[in-house]
Amino acid sequence: MGRRVTQRDIARMTGVSQATVSVVLNDRADSGVRIAPETRQRVLDAIRATGYVADVVGRRLADRSNRILGVFTYEPVFPSTTADFYHPFLVGIEQRAEEVGCDLLLFTSGPHRMRLADGCIVLGRSIGKAELARLVGEHHPFVSVGRRDSPDVPYVGADYGAATAALVAKAVALGHRRFAYVGTGGPAESHLDRLRGFADACLAAGVHATHQPRWTPLEATADVTAIFLEEPADAAELITNLRDHGRDVPGDVSVVVLGEPTRAGATPPPLDVTRFRTPRGEMGRQAVDHLTGLVNGADGGKPRQTLLACELVAGETLKTARSRRDT
Repeated sequence: MGRRVTQRDIARMTGVSQATVSVVLNDRADSGVRIAPETRQRVLDAIRATGYVADVVGRRLADRSNRILGVFTYEPVFPSTTADFYHPFLVGIEQRAEEVGCDLLLFTSGPHRMRLADGCIVLGRSIGKAELARLVGEHHPFVSVGRRDSPDVPYVGADYGAATAALVAKAVALGHRRFAYVGTGGPAESHLDRLRGFADACLAAGVHATHQPRWTPLEATADVTAIFLEEPADAAELITNLRDHGRDVPGDVSVVVLGEPTRAGATPPPLDVTRFRTPRGEMGRQAVDHLTGLVNGADGGKPRQTLLACELVAGETLKTARSRRDT
């Protein structure tokens, strides 16, 4: 028995997008998407020829929906390779959208066209408060991938604060008492959450902590035994810098990185570095679930805000502090 024909197959056969196939299948004249009569007929002919049957087992949206979910990014993320920070988010979004019977529509010209879709998933490290307020005020369903400092914005984010605090606690248990945080700590919420988690954990443990935007040779001589690096793409450079200034890693100083590189084309940290992983694929999947819930009016249309735990990765760059460094 052959596999079930999908909307993607119909789109490939007819040379149109999945969104176009979805609109034709749902016969939505008020969708706001114009389809030429010959294109519509070509899709209908392919549907009849293949015996396509919609997947009724999958989760459905409201009767008057297009079953099209939009994706809009506030910074360049396309085209995306498997090494890029945003790639796992997009894979998670695509997989879950297909599972629930929805198509995706990528917006490139601006968020003002989001109403072409039933709702929209927005991505970007830093989205201005005014822009978020505008999106909320338009009352069109949307979900942010990433925590936002607003009680009215629905989002699925990563619990960077808790993950950073857990790594501080691990370092404290290994005898470290003098810490340095290297990074801006903002303005994006994801950076702020890391710095806040670091500061709160150090304060609770009663250890000495400093914060500096960037590591320099001058600080390489400081009496610090554990460095927490906000931007993982800088890990290799930092470790080289420390060793060039006579400090062994991890013998003299431990290095911990907080997540994955976010800069396009950035060098990933060494494989043996102590760090945490952001649940990027699952964030994308749950963003789709949050959005379909909003479209369906679940929870009275109230925004859901979810933080997912990060996975701690035990590496070779966080070791027991030398006693001479702890005094």
